[in-house]
Amino acid sequence: MAKILVMHGPNLNMLGTREPEIYGHETLDDINGRLKAQAAEKGVETGFLQSNHEGVLIDAIQSAAKDGYDFIIFNAGAFTHYSIAIRDAIAAIKVPVIEVHLSNIHTREEFRHHSVISPVVMGQIAGFGSDSYYAAMAVALRKLKA
Repeated sequence: MAKILVMHGPNLNMLGTREPEIYGHETLDDINGRLKAQAAEKGVETGFLQSNHEGVLIDAIQSAAKDGYDFIIFNAGAFTHYSIAIRDAIAAIKVPVIEVHLSNIHTREEFRHHSVISPVVMGQIAGFGSDSYYAAMAVALRKLKA
């Protein structure tokens, strides 16, 4: 059975209450539940990880293949903009990664416009709220089927 790891970076555990005008009202559990159901419809297993700690995320990226994951969907949060360590971890693995953002990082504060991980991921989906995650899952499921 194919497996997809969905990873959420810092502060995403606060979804639903954190700046809902930017990030929406859905909680992380709401999003994970819908993603799990979306994947299960196609017979694909999902794993979920949220961490506010860079090293925990890097460890998960590095062990993804060993843990049987075929794809990673990753919202790195603020680490997107400055974590060369996460960028290098993604570049070092063969498991494809889709970068996800709830908001459109390119229309926000200047410091959010640049993603250091974009050059080493399969693609980026941003600006559609929680639909960014569901679109990424649809792409991952399609790629796994192909």
